[in-house]
Amino acid sequence: MFTGIVETMGRVKSCARRGADMRLTIDAPEFDFSDVAIGDSICVNGVCLSAVELGESWFSADVSAETLSCTTLGALGVGSSVDLEKALLPTTRIGGHLVSGHVDGVARIDAMRPVGDCRVMRITVPAALARYIAAKGSVCVDGVSLTVNSVEGATFEVNLIPHTLARTVLGQHRAGTAVNIEIDVVARYLERLLGGPGHEAGSGIDRSLLSAHGYIDDVSKA
Repeated sequence: MFTGIVETMGRVKSCARRGADMRLTIDAPEFDFSDVAIGDSICVNGVCLSAVELGESWFSADVSAETLSCTTLGALGVGSSVDLEKALLPTTRIGGHLVSGHVDGVARIDAMRPVGDCRVMRITVPAALARYIAAKGSVCVDGVSLTVNSVEGATFEVNLIPHTLARTVLGQHRAGTAVNIEIDVVARYLERLLGGPGHEAGSGIDRSLLSAHGYIDDVSKA
């Protein structure tokens, strides 16, 4: 698990194709490798990868064909910047939100507009993910934990403060850039409990129960 608080940025040193898979080597001089061991998880642009080789200021990770097909990692090239975060510890401050590193889909940035020293980023997600994006909820974009400002259909906006622009790859993104999206893990479990698309409810929790206890509007009046 991760928090979505990027520790530093690294740069792709090499992308070695191995059949349908790829070995990704990332150089990160500012990354603290002192407590990283072979097999440890590192979040790369929102994707949980396992370190298979380690150097003083670099690591390598194998990226499967499945991961390449459903994330933006396959589009990386030598010199590409990436967001990096080590897996959290029991003592870690969760300054963002719980992030699994399991990308739910790829979206594209519609627009980036300046607002003072900040920048507002507008993203349209695949239709299947739209139901999980909520105003003032959390979303992970390329490994960065962000608060959703507003939602309209499958489109949402987030605000990027100067620190985020300077310390993550989001500061390099422009309209049209593809980004990895991970929804809040809480939404996944709620859907399972409520018996959403593709799931069977087994807990006895349904819309009628939530309505009866005042969590949602009375379904009988809908």
